[in-house]
Amino acid sequence: MKHLSILFVLLLSVATSCRNEKAYVEPELSGLEKYTDSLFKASIDSSMVAGGAVLVHQKGKTLLKKSYGLASLELEVPMPENASFEIGSVTKQFTAVAILKLVEAGKLSLDEDFTTYMDFNTKGRKITIGHLLNHTSGIAGYTEIEEFGSLVPQDLPRDSLVRIVETKDFLFEPGEALIYNNSAYFFLGLIIEKVTGKSYEAYLKDVIFEPLNMRNTYYCSTSQVVSDKANGYDFSPDGLQQKQYLNHAWPYAAGSLCSTTEDLLIWMDALHNEKVLNKAQYQELVTPKTLNSGVKVNYAMGLTNFMNYGHQEISHGGGIPGFLSDTRYYPKEDLYIICLVNTTGPHGGSFFADLITWNILEKIEYQSIELDFDPEELVGTYSGQTRGGRQSVKIDAVTNGITMQFDGDDKIDTLKTYIGNHTWMDGNTKIKIRDGLSTTNQVYGFYIMKKE
Repeated sequence: MKHLSILFVLLLSVATSCRNEKAYVEPELSGLEKYTDSLFKASIDSSMVAGGAVLVHQKGKTLLKKSYGLASLELEVPMPENASFEIGSVTKQFTAVAILKLVEAGKLSLDEDFTTYMDFNTKGRKITIGHLLNHTSGIAGYTEIEEFGSLVPQDLPRDSLVRIVETKDFLFEPGEALIYNNSAYFFLGLIIEKVTGKSYEAYLKDVIFEPLNMRNTYYCSTSQVVSDKANGYDFSPDGLQQKQYLNHAWPYAAGSLCSTTEDLLIWMDALHNEKVLNKAQYQELVTPKTLNSGVKVNYAMGLTNFMNYGHQEISHGGGIPGFLSDTRYYPKEDLYIICLVNTTGPHGGSFFADLITWNILEKIEYQSIELDFDPEELVGTYSGQTRGGRQSVKIDAVTNGITMQFDGDDKIDTLKTYIGNHTWMDGNTKIKIRDGLSTTNQVYGFYIMKKE
């Protein structure tokens, strides 16, 4: 009987255990997660990217936070959950805020000539700190000059770059156009150091990173060992390659920060809810600027602010050897989208951010109307200064429209979406042709081309 009792107790225990044990059920993925998974799987499988990280947050709730692919191809290390990436020109919004914090503190003014704080021959022009912030200075961009390639690997005083840029011709008179300009943000870093007596890195750490508890945002280094930092790669038709070497003395205040999706959400949430700047300075930061001619552009200060197919978008992307990034905020929808990729190539941060955006929001296409003039009036060749040098474009007339062909490019684009006032939309780029040809887009600026 004793043995039977023991057996009964054992059987009862097993039965109770089986009743209490719940079978593991795979968590159901959201539609957004399934969609994003498919995007990255296709890009990784086709060797377009090594890996990346995405964070989507709306109305106080994180809809998606996930890492993909590999942080190291050589060691086959999976991308860490909170990997840090080089964020390139996403750095610019931090630099702009750092300057506006000094304005708040009464230590400088946006209307001051920037040469108050650094030595630079403007050849008689007044160039303000505001001009530097919104890319309207006309100073040559250092990433587009011939000498920059030889500087990339070298460890030289930052003044070396200033002196080289100083010898270059101005692209346009201050305030006349907007051409994306890394020299301007490099100079802003030098101004921050002059005014504060601190290094750019130390000042940002004191006034932004530590107060916001951004523990994984820092000035990138080519020598420091940082845990969970992704390696960078470049896409090529022959497969992914090691990224080009770049000494971080040169991207500096224009593009040398590293961060994570988590930290960038902390930053963006605090910034756009006026926890970093006061109301007046925040509005200064995000309000698109106006050129001398009265034309309003899409660039504000370290951020673009424009209508993206019916939705206001405040955003900025970044590109640096081995890494591409994109950070977007949609105020009306209270939506944040952050995409970081450890590969330069056609599938960068903006590639994924675009597709994710239109998976969540309704894309409202621009409506075309009939031409109200004879397009033959516009036929001809137009030329002018753009980022990287002068360009020319040939305009031809077709039925109810025009075509554009840039010099040296076999591709001919047909402009189909006419919105009136001699203006077309090509995606989010506005192209106006009347007394000349002008193009306005969200990042690279406002170009003016004259008819030859």
